[in-house]
Amino acid sequence: MNRLFVAYKPTWISSNFFLSHLKRKYKIKKAGFTGTLDPFAKGVLIVGFGSHTKLFRFLNKAPKKYRATLWLGAKSDSLDTEMIENVDILKELNYEDVQQALKSLEGKLEYEPPIFSAKRIDGKRAYDLARAGKEFTLNKINSNIYEMKLVNYCHPFITFEATVSEGTYIRSLGLMIAKRLGIKNGSLSALERLNEGQFNYEEEKALDIKKSLNIDENFYIGDNDNIKYGRVLALDDLDIKKDGYYWLDNGNNISIINIQKDIVKYELNKVSIC
Repeated sequence: MNRLFVAYKPTWISSNFFLSHLKRKYKIKKAGFTGTLDPFAKGVLIVGFGSHTKLFRFLNKAPKKYRATLWLGAKSDSLDTEMIENVDILKELNYEDVQQALKSLEGKLEYEPPIFSAKRIDGKRAYDLARAGKEFTLNKINSNIYEMKLVNYCHPFITFEATVSEGTYIRSLGLMIAKRLGIKNGSLSALERLNEGQFNYEEEKALDIKKSLNIDENFYIGDNDNIKYGRVLALDDLDIKKDGYYWLDNGNNISIINIQKDIVKYELNKVSIC
């Protein structure tokens, strides 16, 4: 079975465990997902079965949108409710100040990722090193924060929505919000991914592959048997000759090609869309 769809991962299970559940549900052996969600988080997870796992890097997955609730004053090394050490009692804040703190994060942002993250240090995951009590330093990363929207403020909880570039750590944004409000600690009590680019949860409905790719369609005017049998394609037989990745419509399947310096190569050939 070849299938690409959006699933909804519940909270407190890993993305891998959830994928195992989907494989049993659909009686499929080969499957994968893109955009890992922490066990703490819930929400949209793009899943592929069969050959469609090869399409992940060509999908329009950005920007991503999250809804999160920040617990002001809650200290946790994991920046969520998994490792709460203590909670400071704080005075209620002005609503406009909370709005301003969120808006101040919009734009290009450089920051440190959480130590409890999937970042690799010398081949090991940062969260494994952190749980083992090892000391290490993570390099700062850059993210684009397109929009920060205040959904609700019910002291000491701030619920907000963040539209961001791929690879953004919402737990880090939560801590930055707290600090911009003059508060030392803050941890997320809830985190949900609402969408990845154009992809939203629709009851695991199969996606239209041809409408899901973030690359342009090209048109081959040569002998269709060349694509059918994986033969070398001539640049002159393509409508678009500019360098880049493109997809070709072959009816019940597609091919993805890469044009570089007038040379045409297959990235993926004859990927079934059924």
